Amino acid sequence: MQRIAQSVPVPRRSNGPLRRRGRPGAADRRGTVVPAGIEILAPAFSLALPILDGAPAVYSQEFRAELLYELCAALVREELAGPELWRNCEGSAVLFAQRSIMQGIGETCWNLLERNVEYHLSISDVADQDGEEMLLGNGRLAVTIECGGSGFLKMGPAIEALEAEAQGLGAAFYWTLTYALYRVMRVYNHDDAFQYEERMKEYAEDDPENHEQYEFPEVEKALPECIGQTLKSGYNSRGRDAQRLLSAHRRGRYQRWIERLRKIEQLSRLHLPSDACFREEGGYDTIPLPSLLIAFKEHDAIVACFDEESQYMLEGSSEPTLGVVFSPQKPNEVRKAIRTVTRFIAFNQEVFQLAEDLVEWEKGNADSCLHRREPSIRAA
Repeated sequence: MQRIAQSVPVPRRSNGPLRRRGRPGAADRRGTVVPAGIEILAPAFSLALPILDGAPAVYSQEFRAELLYELCAALVREELAGPELWRNCEGSAVLFAQRSIMQGIGETCWNLLERNVEYHLSISDVADQDGEEMLLGNGRLAVTIECGGSGFLKMGPAIEALEAEAQGLGAAFYWTLTYALYRVMRVYNHDDAFQYEERMKEYAEDDPENHEQYEFPEVEKALPECIGQTLKSGYNSRGRDAQRLLSAHRRGRYQRWIERLRKIEQLSRLHLPSDACFREEGGYDTIPLPSLLIAFKEHDAIVACFDEESQYMLEGSSEPTLGVVFSPQKPNEVRKAIRTVTRFIAFNQEVFQLAEDLVEWEKGNADSCLHRREPSIRAA
């Protein structure tokens, strides 16, 4: 079975072999069968060679190829592709599946994700468990989306602008976004930085002889004042007060941000099941790479903590951001897999459209006190 992987917005011709049916051989006058696609030059020339034009360039035998063709048939049944695409792919099942999936997701959406985060979508008949590939069996396939590089979102200027609009609005926006992200993807934010700082202090206490060599990030000082106050007071930013405050400013100066936030929150409440084959239940040797790093400034303590921890995040196998197992022969399972991927992509699309809205707003406020030198999003 060939793995189908896609991490670029424009599908390319597969490097895999093309499967073509050879023409049946024809018998000569003496009854000898001559292989199809081979023609003999004039017999008078003793060094005549066969002409290979029209002969298949590659012969191959695909392992478990029946699953690949069943997947292609399932994509056709779900109207993600048709005969025209099959002809354009010259009968290559791998290329057909890749382009069908890309048509379903859309090039514009993949371009948006590629600008902000490094996602890899793959369909395979194996699942990675404990660092080893496990054959799924029973005619099942797995569609996974893995994160190969974290996005970066700087929230400080936006929070300050929202707080200037109304007290508590910046905190309500930040916490609502944070909890929505928690439901769908792994993020690295102030909470992870606090945990890293605490571990450094514990290491220093256990190593008194080298205590002075340890550097401790001052995470609390990196927090905006309104966020620090909510942490100390136990403010319920998910309560009615926060929702009422956001609703009151839906038609205000930052209407576009709040509308994006509401859409993100709605999408985060849709159930996105991840198959048990891809859940390690905390058994990772290292912290999996997060999809998004959220900080308040480009080089604050949160970023410093992430830079230290990220050195070890890719040493082990990372937890897939999304993993769904299905049988291409069962239409209900195929539709469930498509629905799950579509919702995940839609959620990410809203998140990174919001992020790009913040970038454009900051560019328009370059002369204000909220001026920044670097973009809000970067490859971490």
